[in-house]
Amino acid sequence: MTYLAEINVMPHKELLDPQGKAVANNLSSIDVQGVEDVRIGKHITMRLEAASEDAAREMVERACKKLLANPVMEGFTYSLKQA
Repeated sequence: MTYLAEINVMPHKELLDPQGKAVANNLSSIDVQGVEDVRIGKHITMRLEAASEDAAREMVERACKKLLANPVMEGFTYSLKQA
C-alpha cells in the first residue's frame, strides 16, 4: 500500500530559535503587530510503500530519528494516511 506522511520537525521549546527570533523582530516592519513568538522548523512530505500502516509508521519514525530530525535539538510529529 502507498502511504503519505506529513512530518513536522521543530526545535525544542527550551532552545533558542535564532531564525524565528529574527522573523519575530522584523514583523513590525511589514505592519504585522501583536506577534509574541515565532518558531521555524521543517515540513516534510514523504510518500512510501509499506505492507501495513504499522510498517509505514515504523519507516517514518526511523527516518525521523536517524535522518530528518536532530534529537538533541529537534522534535518531530507526523500524520500518516493512505494515498
